[in-house]
Amino acid sequence: MQYSTSDFRKGLKIEISGEPFIMVDFQHVKPGKGGAFVRTRLKSLATGNVLDKTFRSGEKVDVPDLEQRHMTYLYKEDLNYYFMDSTSYEQISINKDQIGEALEYLKDNIEIDVLFHNKVPIGVELPLFLELKVVETDPGVKGNTATGGSKPAVLETGATIQVPLFINEGDIVKVNTKTGEYIERVG
Repeated sequence: MQYSTSDFRKGLKIEISGEPFIMVDFQHVKPGKGGAFVRTRLKSLATGNVLDKTFRSGEKVDVPDLEQRHMTYLYKEDLNYYFMDSTSYEQISINKDQIGEALEYLKDNIEIDVLFHNKVPIGVELPLFLELKVVETDPGVKGNTATGGSKPAVLETGATIQVPLFINEGDIVKVNTKTGEYIERVG
């Protein structure tokens, strides 16, 4: 199966030279002379690299063989992280580099989505929000309020985020995994 340039849209997943990309931006251009073309900005789903590529109008691109599977994070060994498929109980390992920024929020038994390209794992997607324990921060001071300011806090996964002054060690906080922002205290 293939896509034509008329199918291009933001979020479209295509394959170039055997590598899967997601379309970040595109622009149809009709110059006064010559044929029309489409300028695109693509982000590799495997490496995260950004590629600017131009296609002639009507050019075809391949549809990547992608599959997303719900999995549970089990443990880390050297530079590999092990996950288990929630339905088949099959275990796979993913290299540290393929996990990328998600490493900051990985903790045992967390449920995540693993993206496969041609049956090979190429990346992970965390839930948008996670509840994590604060393991290190300066003590809260009586009288500090939710609007008073912020301070750094280290979470159980090793990530450091900014939290309100009233947050203490041992508190459970809700964190946006895309932005690394504190959302609220949950316990």
